[in-house]
Amino acid sequence: MTRSSSSPVAATRRIGLSLGADLCWPRCFEGILRRWNPTLRVGGEDLRFEVERVTIEPFDLRGSVKYDVVLDRLTHWYANTREWIKKAVLMDDLYVLNNPWAVQSMEKQTSYCAMMRLGMPIPETWLIPPKEYDVTPDLQPTLERYARFFDLETLGETVGYPHFMKPYDGGGWVGVSKVDDAAALRDAYDESGKFVMHLQSGVLPHDHFVRCIGIGPDVRIVEYDPSAPLHERYTRDHGHLSPQALSTLRKITLTINAFFGWDFNSCECLHQEGVWYPIDFANPCPDSQVTSLHAHFPWLVLGNLRWALFNAATKRKKPHNLDWSPYFEIADGQGSFAEKLDQYAAISEERMATAAFEEFCDEHLGPLEEVAWEYFGSSDAREAVREKVVALFPDHEVEEFTERFWQSIQEWRLETAQSPTRNPLPDRGSLR
Repeated sequence: MTRSSSSPVAATRRIGLSLGADLCWPRCFEGILRRWNPTLRVGGEDLRFEVERVTIEPFDLRGSVKYDVVLDRLTHWYANTREWIKKAVLMDDLYVLNNPWAVQSMEKQTSYCAMMRLGMPIPETWLIPPKEYDVTPDLQPTLERYARFFDLETLGETVGYPHFMKPYDGGGWVGVSKVDDAAALRDAYDESGKFVMHLQSGVLPHDHFVRCIGIGPDVRIVEYDPSAPLHERYTRDHGHLSPQALSTLRKITLTINAFFGWDFNSCECLHQEGVWYPIDFANPCPDSQVTSLHAHFPWLVLGNLRWALFNAATKRKKPHNLDWSPYFEIADGQGSFAEKLDQYAAISEERMATAAFEEFCDEHLGPLEEVAWEYFGSSDAREAVREKVVALFPDHEVEEFTERFWQSIQEWRLETAQSPTRNPLPDRGSLR
């Protein structure tokens, strides 16, 4: 229910945006909320909402926090904000997207091991020591006493060709090499420097490469082309798979996200001979820019808005730790992986508060879709696109790519004008 925005008795819920280089999505997030300016009747209380960008400054460890929810894009790399958020979670029960300890510690190595433990079909993966080291006083005696020579070529044959060498904790395709034979393996290892690397068996050939973007219970499943330029990697193919495939991918994504306490994460999966192989899913600060997401960008902004408003309005509490025991009990029990995945997903739906979220959206957020549709046709939205293009593209390409991304958003508006914008979970894999 939406009430008049001038209600004199409304309480205020505050949403903080903890940002780094982000430009386009926060501007659109703020613009849509400012246009709508709702007063929602939730739990017998009238609520209004404010959004503010979180600043970087000294802070008192006992000082109060003014936000109810923070959407965070910094804790994975910026220490000052990370420590402020950890303090706010511990001292003030702040609800933050994502779990700050999980974001700080969960890299590919940990996420692979955890999902292997749950029985997911992660490709064969080995970790190898780095080729080079930073010299420290204890390094030489440590290596002399405990480091063992290994035959790289034998290891390559064990993993199988082709495979991929990639940093155990990395992201963004940095340092990733496709290895087709022993010579390529040796070259890739020589070039890896001080990185600790994984060797992971390739799922080749495959007939689908998808990226599943999860924001709370919402999941958008998009065909992905890593060989394309960054602005074309997310293809226009979404919601095109069979209902069974979409359901399986959603369960995989929600299981991974709920397991690690990630509200916002992306999961890459490859499909080969009837099996979906998760290959990269430690991405709790995934790409959110219009310059990569193009026509999918409005979905992301709306997903962030819905999830932030729900958690702020209901003052939902985030668990203070990660309880993995229920998942491990299922993993150690009887049954096929498909049966276990259903059970993992049931736990994950509960942890994501899917039912309550759906009820909240249906009761309170109906006007949000229309406001967003109008906003994404506005001059402010177009300027948000241009601002991001200016930050990334050379001057002579700014107008061309601004128009390209802007038109992709207008195509989204045309599609949404011709069909319902929301479908009930769990079948909703996209905002069509």
